[in-house]
Amino acid sequence: MAPTTAELLRIKRDGGRLSASDITHLVRGMGSGEVGDAQLGAFAMAVCLRGMDAAECLALTMAMRDSGERLTWSDPRPRIDKHSTGGVGDCTSLIVAPILAACGALVPMLSGRGLGHTGGTLDKLEAIPGYRCTPSRARLRRVLRDVGCAIVGADRSLAPADRRLYTVRDVTGTIDSIPLITASILAKKLAAGVQTLVLDVKTGSGAFMADSEAARALAASLLDTADRCGLRATVLLTDMDQPLASAAGNALEVAAALRVLTGEDRDSRLRTLSLALASHALRTSGLVHDPQEADRVALAALDGGAAAERLAAMVHGLGGPADLLEHGRSRLPAAPFTAPLFAPVAGFLTRIDTRALGLAVVGLGGGRRRIGDAVDPAVGLSNILPVGRRVDAQTPLMTVHARTETDWRAAAQRILGACTILPEAEPARARRPLIEAVLTAVESTHAACRAVDS
Repeated sequence: MAPTTAELLRIKRDGGRLSASDITHLVRGMGSGEVGDAQLGAFAMAVCLRGMDAAECLALTMAMRDSGERLTWSDPRPRIDKHSTGGVGDCTSLIVAPILAACGALVPMLSGRGLGHTGGTLDKLEAIPGYRCTPSRARLRRVLRDVGCAIVGADRSLAPADRRLYTVRDVTGTIDSIPLITASILAKKLAAGVQTLVLDVKTGSGAFMADSEAARALAASLLDTADRCGLRATVLLTDMDQPLASAAGNALEVAAALRVLTGEDRDSRLRTLSLALASHALRTSGLVHDPQEADRVALAALDGGAAAERLAAMVHGLGGPADLLEHGRSRLPAAPFTAPLFAPVAGFLTRIDTRALGLAVVGLGGGRRRIGDAVDPAVGLSNILPVGRRVDAQTPLMTVHARTETDWRAAAQRILGACTILPEAEPARARRPLIEAVLTAVESTHAACRAVDS
């Protein structure tokens, strides 16, 4: 007789190991609703506290992949996707997907919503009037055929067990579990029929994995599990000790991505990382073999305008305006109370608690505190000053976009507490580089990963 759900939860709670059939049983219950929210929360907490070994993580990934339909493709273009583990001001998906499409890839990108202090790609795209994150399957295939990329959410038929678990993790303090992160990311990508995946694993104060050791452990888990599933993958370990873009908040990050795509922003961390992710995706897929050629092809797609045209076509094909490039930013929602926040003292902006900035955006209404919360697309932060800048009382640290003056003041207090201003500048070498390492699976073993030349 098969163990009950309660018995399986007890086994994992006490540090025991679940078999593949045990995990399949639990995941089927997640998808069918037989496993209730309380049991689902208990499972997430047990895994978060007790962990999973590699076999359990693989079993959870495959069971969630198989909890619904799987997309199949007859299109001959290589199917490539990109995923970030979450951060503040990270809107690279809106840049990387159209670059890859312009370079000849098919990019069926299944994205998620905000988790905790981090923003979600779907929430950002829904700031664009009319954009449909859950199109019909026919529309999805048509946009992919004609444009080459589509950034959407998994509909109810794709990895439904993951959808339930993802939502519960957001409100139960179990976001930063390596097995749960691994299974959630890879289950959706595998269900979408992706062949190649480039992963952006964040480390630093705004990342779920704040220290490099934890981030490398997550990278190893992702690479190991992807390899066992037959998915080609590369991980870039990147900095989240400060926001990636100069903006944080859904509509504001869409505007930041548009500035990169249209050539207005030609020298930012956001642009640099987007190009690196695209280049490594092209190399990992085999679409381009030479590293320098991959860099050149990605840059040409961006600077030549082809990537911008792909994003505009994707947005229009999924219900958004036809004039995104010309008038897109003016169509984005704007917050009623917007004002700069000035530095309280003179000195150098030495550190930013990036997680606190993300929570400030959530506090403004730009993220969720509870399941089912609405997200205000207009609020957030813009013109965020980069770490290392000299400031005085006349220097805006950033601009705060709020619904009311009361909200603005509450966010300002939290932001000032997140910024460290010191009399002396910190050496640039003391700061984490934007790309700390590039990791790829070692073909001779499932358990290791190695750094390669970035």
